[in-house]
Amino acid sequence: MPTLVCTAKASYKKTPGILQLTDDHLQWSPQGKSEPSLRVPYKDAASLFCSKEGAAQVRLKLGILQDEAGHNFTFTSPPPLAYTEREAFKKELTAIISRNRAQESAVPSTPSTSTNAVVSNAPTPRQIAPIPTSRRTTPITGTDAASDFRLRKIVLVANRDLAQLHRDLVIGGQITEEEFWDGREHLLLAQAAAEAQKKGKPGKLVDPRPETIDGGDIKIRITPQLVHDIFDEYPVVAKAYSENVPSKARLLFPPTSRLILTFVIQLTEESFWKRYFQSKLFNAHRASIRSTAAQHVVKDDPIFDQYLEKEDDGIEPRRQRNDAVDIFVDLGATLEDHEPTGNEKDVTMQAGRQKGALPLIRKFNEHSERLLNSALYDEYAQIELEDLRTPQEDTGILLEMQDSQRYFEGRGGGDSDATAKTGNASAALWEAKANVKEWERNLSQLKQERKAGDAALLAMTQNVAARLEVRSRKNDIPDGLFRQMTTCQTAANEFLRQFWSAMYPPPTDVQTVNSATPAQRATKAAKMIGYLAKTREKVDALVNIAKAHGVDSARVETALKPVLNAVDQAIASHQRKMVTSRRS
Repeated sequence: MPTLVCTAKASYKKTPGILQLTDDHLQWSPQGKSEPSLRVPYKDAASLFCSKEGAAQVRLKLGILQDEAGHNFTFTSPPPLAYTEREAFKKELTAIISRNRAQESAVPSTPSTSTNAVVSNAPTPRQIAPIPTSRRTTPITGTDAASDFRLRKIVLVANRDLAQLHRDLVIGGQITEEEFWDGREHLLLAQAAAEAQKKGKPGKLVDPRPETIDGGDIKIRITPQLVHDIFDEYPVVAKAYSENVPSKARLLFPPTSRLILTFVIQLTEESFWKRYFQSKLFNAHRASIRSTAAQHVVKDDPIFDQYLEKEDDGIEPRRQRNDAVDIFVDLGATLEDHEPTGNEKDVTMQAGRQKGALPLIRKFNEHSERLLNSALYDEYAQIELEDLRTPQEDTGILLEMQDSQRYFEGRGGGDSDATAKTGNASAALWEAKANVKEWERNLSQLKQERKAGDAALLAMTQNVAARLEVRSRKNDIPDGLFRQMTTCQTAANEFLRQFWSAMYPPPTDVQTVNSATPAQRATKAAKMIGYLAKTREKVDALVNIAKAHGVDSARVETALKPVLNAVDQAIASHQRKMVTSRRS
């Protein structure tokens, strides 16, 4: 008897029952019956989708290999228990689907054979990787179904038009989830890369800006991030904070023989920051040369004034830079590879003619040095150059040729033509030299007619004027009809994209687990043609709606004419290919 991993009350096709996960399959039994009416082995599980947290119904959808529509289950227990049961199933099924995908990517598929293939003894230019027969699954290798669902959800939330298209086509049942995301892998990969990217330290110098509020008061917003940045940029402020904010008693031992117990008056965190932003220390840290003038009007502070340092305005900086510069950021490391050009070095150009600017310049230099040092965290990445990597060979697209032998035999007849062309190279060289003689005189006699330029400028001006007129013209199409027109156009564009990707698939991407076979692509193309054939009917229906609302039907036809032309071209291309395949 199989071992139960988890069980829950769930309805399937609006029928209450019991959902159970055993050690080798998932099963569902109607309420009151012991025999399960649905059994899904582990090896058939392909994808998993769940309803969002807080939804009215707690649902789980399991996609299988044989049926892309999958099975939908609704957990019928009370909300807290239903969510807990769903999460238990989600955890187990996610691990099962991940193992299935790992096994599919580890075991190579055998190439499909054809009985009417033409045998050729001619040498092929290079070996083409065989196309596996299994269907295409998730576009991102190594991620589980939960991660795929999360990435897709983030992309849809960020793109309202794409989300609306997903609702119309996928939720509407016209195409499957995998078909919708086929060809949009770059969106998921970009989102995954953005989440995995390690953000560096911001390059902006810490300089809190006061805000003037009602009544003339000045306010500075203090956030934990601002406090962290101030402590990191100015360690002396962190030192003042640690020495003055915590409340404690100190024992002072003077050189006399008496023991004196002194309680030092400490600051609260609010009073510390209030006094800091009103002190000379804050004005000395500000990234502006005007802060030096503000120090003369700021009141003295007995606590913060003891942390003031003398202005770093000497000829030599107070903080000497370390001579051991990292070679990855040393601009002088390749100086010997470049010959000196331009003006000679001017030894009289020295910083410090305006003495008040020296502290600010050195402050910027120290800040830039800290940014560079914070970015040098991976020593291996510094020496791993793109030019030193082994180029990855692209498998390309398998070329389906009806008679490959005739192609390779026909290529041999062009050798004599190539020899003849090579023999005429010297004559072509002499002709080129003769053509460039007296080029200066010919160039001086060249006169450019203004008619072509004036015509191009006039055409651009008319185009811009026409666009402005269209934008300024009032749109008298009702909102409901306009939304229907937009939906019709976006749906037709999606069907066209699916059709052409099936007819002419893009090059194999390294992130793709499996590729579709020619038979699967032909089935998909026929399915999309079936949807595209109904586009003209939809456009005619929109034209009738426009007439009913008193809108000029010619405007609707003109707006959707490019879509109809693209649909007609796709249908004609599919019909030509079907005729060719029948003849062969």
